[in-house]
Amino acid sequence: MVEAEHKPDEAREIHAAPDKQVKGEPRAPDRDAQGLTDVDRRRRRSRSIALAVTLGLLVALFYVVTIAKLGPGVLDRPM
Repeated sequence: MVEAEHKPDEAREIHAAPDKQVKGEPRAPDRDAQGLTDVDRRRRRSRSIALAVTLGLLVALFYVVTIAKLGPGVLDRPM
């Protein structure tokens, strides 16, 4: 079995520091502590807002349906 010749400089190039950008390669996206990029955070915020609006509309619908089922007589109570 023939062993490959090992060059110490190759190992340094392969395991270069991540802050070094190789010319011609796209730059890795910046990530926060949770590992999210700016795009991920915007998408998450958009989904959260959409979910909150949907939940609010569902609550309002339940409220309106409940009042409608009670009927108009609910306000005409004897005192």
